[in-house]
Amino acid sequence: MSHPLSDVIHVSLEKIRAMADANTVIGKPIDTPSGVTIIPVSKVSLGFGSGGTDIPAKNGGTPFGGGAGAGVTIQPVSFLIVKGESVRMLPVSEPASGSVERIIEQLPELLDRVEDFLGKRKAEKKADKEAEAALAEEES
Repeated sequence: MSHPLSDVIHVSLEKIRAMADANTVIGKPIDTPSGVTIIPVSKVSLGFGSGGTDIPAKNGGTPFGGGAGAGVTIQPVSFLIVKGESVRMLPVSEPASGSVERIIEQLPELLDRVEDFLGKRKAEKKADKEAEAALAEEES
């Protein structure tokens, strides 16, 4: 036979587990008609306390007195935006205050810009070579 305090703790933890599972932190993906997938990301904070006592009674029994309490806070942090091969993180809160955090936050956008720049440079070089080849062919 289990102790009443054990039952109180077990039931409380089961309720917390039901409220704050992995789907709470990384939400269900939302697909848009344009082919973009949006995935919500949240911060979950939990607090839990419980206690109890067995008090000897005058009539020979040991009545139990106890209780438990819990608190859960769910705060949206960001959204992952997935479009094809590109993944970006769109923060919900204020920008990070530290320079390292700010750089990490801006890194995906910076990489996309570098890729676009290099792609344009490659296309320009290809166009230049094709123009040179066309001129050389006209001269011959």
